[in-house]
Amino acid sequence: MKILIACEFSGIIREAFRKKGHDAWSCDLLPSDIYGKHYQGDVFDVIGNGWDMMIAHPPCTDLSASGARWWKEKRATGRQQKSIEFFLKLAGANIQKIAIENPVGIMSKQYRKPDQYIQPYEYGHPETKKTCLWLHRLSKLKPTNIVEPDYMRNQDGSFKLDKKGKRYSRTHFMSGRNPNRSKLRSLTFQGWADAMAEQWG
Repeated sequence: MKILIACEFSGIIREAFRKKGHDAWSCDLLPSDIYGKHYQGDVFDVIGNGWDMMIAHPPCTDLSASGARWWKEKRATGRQQKSIEFFLKLAGANIQKIAIENPVGIMSKQYRKPDQYIQPYEYGHPETKKTCLWLHRLSKLKPTNIVEPDYMRNQDGSFKLDKKGKRYSRTHFMSGRNPNRSKLRSLTFQGWADAMAEQWG
């Protein structure tokens, strides 16, 4: 199949499909972290190039529920609406099979409820990062390797808890001082990529 991995700079999903023999390309405004078939630029420059499948990761900064306290400001500046329109334009692409990935957020109301939620710990990674998948002509992903999630801990080994008693996820509470925080938080887990290539490829 000819597959477009939209808004992916890591090359992780692209390479998982290429290992299965598919003609997979990634596309992002950033260069690819892994050498391979990558278009650096606007995804809509290439979205009409006869793809059989697209797996898209539209930017979530203005859409994710984790940033809801800034939504009012983002609405006022028009940033959120632009992100919504970008997401919907991807969802409406003339491609036979489409998967769109995004964190839990506003698109469940602006578009529709996701077809499923996936977690890294269902695919071999001891992390929690509840993520939505909107699917068109694709089956739901099946867990491949369920492991016990690991949460942030205090020095005495007890779990670090927020004011509501909820455990802290390592992914969500990565230090804001890390200059690569946004990029690191957006990386696709290898287990997800392998499951997509195996089950959808």
